[in-house]
Amino acid sequence: MENIARQFRLQINQEKTKYMIVERKISLKKNKIGQLMIKNYKFERVENFKYLGVILNEDNNNQIDLQERIKNANKTYFMLHKFSKNKNISKKLKLRLKNTIIDKTLTYASETCTLTDIDRKQLDIFERKVYSRILGPVYDNEKGNWRILSNKEIYASVKKPTIIESIKLNR
Repeated sequence: MENIARQFRLQINQEKTKYMIVERKISLKKNKIGQLMIKNYKFERVENFKYLGVILNEDNNNQIDLQERIKNANKTYFMLHKFSKNKNISKKLKLRLKNTIIDKTLTYASETCTLTDIDRKQLDIFERKVYSRILGPVYDNEKGNWRILSNKEIYASVKKPTIIESIKLNR
């Protein structure tokens, strides 16, 4: 290992170097060896780590990463909150901001992950929440009051693929 590192003029830093075992077999997961010894180096075992903005874990489960992306997209939405509440900015521009900034934060590196039914539901809920805040309530002439758009009405007025459909299209 040292010889190969030297060939590329690299130094091994045991403080920064960690290792993780991704395995379906329960026997390796039960064996939680804290350190791996290679010659004079000790490397710490981790259960998950962040690589290029994606959280990887030893179960190969992307639930933690999805939660992190939803949280980051929510932060991004609230950074743009002043724009979404501003009556002088058109809904078309607000939707464009959502599509270009919030959706990109939400779908970063999602081409590689497998979405479960729970993941799809969480993404749909987040997307509808943002859409309903951008589109706002509508006045119901029959009942004479304001109401929130239904899910079908939201998607009909947006005329854009859902976030799930966008992820599938990008694969």
